Amino acid sequence: MDLTSALAALDAQEPGSLLGIRETQWLDAKAAPYQLADPKAVEELSKDVAAFANGGGGVIVVGIATRLEHDEEVLDHVVGLDPAAVNVDQIRKLIRQRVSPAPRGVRVGWSGAEDGRVLFIDVPAQTDHALFAVPAPVGKPGAPRQETIAVPMRDGDSTHWLPRAELVQLLSAGVRASGVPTAQALADLVRQAVSEAGPGAGLRVGQGLPDRERELRTAYEQLADAGLGEPAGEAWAQGQAALQDLRHEVDGEPGWVLCLVPGRPPVAVAEPVWQAIVETGRRAPGGQDPLAAVGFPRASTGTNAPWVIPATARRVDLDGGSWGPGFLTCSGRGVWRWQPIPRFSLNQGRSADIGTAGQTPALRLRALVNLPWAEASALEINKSRRAQLEQLLPHSAVAGAVTLLSRRRGAELTAARWERGPFGNSSRSAGYTCTIAGPDGTPAVKASVMLALPTTMESTVVACADVLIENPEMWAKALGPGWDTQLGLDEVQAVLLAAWETAAELLPDVVGDPAGLSWAAPPTTELRMTCEQPADNGVLPGLDTLVDLTALGPNDAGPRSRLAVAITATPAMARADRQRLLREALVHMADAYGYVDAEFNLL
Repeated sequence: MDLTSALAALDAQEPGSLLGIRETQWLDAKAAPYQLADPKAVEELSKDVAAFANGGGGVIVVGIATRLEHDEEVLDHVVGLDPAAVNVDQIRKLIRQRVSPAPRGVRVGWSGAEDGRVLFIDVPAQTDHALFAVPAPVGKPGAPRQETIAVPMRDGDSTHWLPRAELVQLLSAGVRASGVPTAQALADLVRQAVSEAGPGAGLRVGQGLPDRERELRTAYEQLADAGLGEPAGEAWAQGQAALQDLRHEVDGEPGWVLCLVPGRPPVAVAEPVWQAIVETGRRAPGGQDPLAAVGFPRASTGTNAPWVIPATARRVDLDGGSWGPGFLTCSGRGVWRWQPIPRFSLNQGRSADIGTAGQTPALRLRALVNLPWAEASALEINKSRRAQLEQLLPHSAVAGAVTLLSRRRGAELTAARWERGPFGNSSRSAGYTCTIAGPDGTPAVKASVMLALPTTMESTVVACADVLIENPEMWAKALGPGWDTQLGLDEVQAVLLAAWETAAELLPDVVGDPAGLSWAAPPTTELRMTCEQPADNGVLPGLDTLVDLTALGPNDAGPRSRLAVAITATPAMARADRQRLLREALVHMADAYGYVDAEFNLL
């Protein structure tokens, strides 16, 4: 296996393919992550990266242990790392700051499945023929000395420091080539080679990104009144964005990140806020780049003028990431939390039909909430919370909706008695059902709720509330003579609203306090109306046989047995906001399914 095939295996999420090969000129393996709070570990990281940059490229794989075999280190087994315990953004920043010049094209990413995930640092071969240096080791904890440098070199499966004599020869050759063989020139060269170049060390705004240097300098000048300080490291590219750290000479003042995204005005983000953005995106699964997940700051006013996000900001709008448009808000306790900006789609998740096996109700009205919490694997349903849920279910919104359907037809059929099942109940799941039966005991109407914690097949918490018209004829008999069991669209809205509220706000409390959990992806809600009981000819009937859909207008596509819509929105919200979103979602759904005359004010 060579470097190209090793990187291909890592990109294919197959780090186990590397087992059995030996460490070599282009490969270094480490069982444990760099402990970046330890200055010695930071020295090791910068030394390892610079050595590969000087040696023609290579890859560092963290999370694979080695064994000694014939005096060679052989990759033995995958140890696996917890992404939450590794600050990938800090690794990238330390590489930029401590290796000089900053090597181009370095990738820091994740590879592997949930329990066997490894980190890799891909250092490609450098094309500018530079010599990559780091601050000389200090031998004890402390800041690196600004006037010292060291040059690490890769030699087979080990790394060594370039001897002092060779380093002096190289520097002397550079001085002679510059035409100014003076002590001052030599001192200047050394200072430029030190990776942690602080204020006044000669770094330019935009240095490191020649193609965008002028753009960055213009933005910096436009934001001069904000007092951004001086460059604290070379600029770097993050996707389409150009970024550069800036610092003040006065200790204790927060730094800034100058951020340029094509099509948006330049923005300077105070470092504490920037770290909140990065930390939010770090919770994305699969080792995704944090900013690729949450996106970059976006001006909420639509202005094209450069702007500043100070350390006192309490809201930051974000867009351009895989999570879609959203915003960060800061609580009074200084805790930042991401929320999506509401939007609609027809995308149904893998859990859309969860808990429906073996069921064939005439009509199902369902609200299913996907809760992709970052800390979900540590959650459990304990006895006291389950007991609390059992006490609250008879008074829940979905129970009230089922009761209301009967009361509007002159009957007092309350959804008061809830029993466990038919879904499995354990520390990882909870399921309850309420049944309203006909005169002969045959189920007529049911309400059911379920919450399932992540499994090997599903990575999110799923909360679901259903109302099922099991048998319209039995329901009619239970109601008494003269009542129509066809639901009006206003009743469907009321049921879906109640089911959504129950699934989004009541059920999640069974695992603790949802407000204290962070998102690893945008939360979504799926609203569904489905006919699931085939007619005698085996064909599913149209929804219009059980629901009066005339308010939606005509549909050129003909009757449909299913209508569904997905809503990306924060689960907890005011009832009026939930009702408005529900109506907007139903209009979006109706239009997508051919009811082109559907309007918000008709629902």
